[in-house]
Amino acid sequence: MALMPKRVKHRKSQRGRIKGNATRGQHVSYGDYGLQTTQAGWISAAVIEAGRIAASQYLRGEGRLYIRIFPHKPITSIPLETRMGKGKGEPEYWAAVVRPGTVLFEVGGVSEEAARLCFARLAHKMPVRVRMIKRRSA
Repeated sequence: MALMPKRVKHRKSQRGRIKGNATRGQHVSYGDYGLQTTQAGWISAAVIEAGRIAASQYLRGEGRLYIRIFPHKPITSIPLETRMGKGKGEPEYWAAVVRPGTVLFEVGGVSEEAARLCFARLAHKMPVRVRMIKRRSA
């Protein structure tokens, strides 16, 4: 079941531009290691779900996985071979808008090597470049 909001104020949204770096959600808060983006982009709900499945299969109950992003943006499209006009298309899927520095996933309760291998599997599925970061020592 793909992630999507329960209800929204507006069914369709404009595309917008992604400017600047992340100002919130750029530090590891829940786990010990995090997967941080180095590029801006849209991450669809299907990609987030694929990452969740891949990480949970790798962890096999060891440790805990945290998903730090949620797809709030409806992405619309018009069917192929449709003539111009007739308005904006229907919502196709939901996406999370990420800026450089946003933490996508976190894992806790596993070794650094296990987290590195888990995030390597996740990185292949992501449409943006990512890197692994550690929790800052307080």
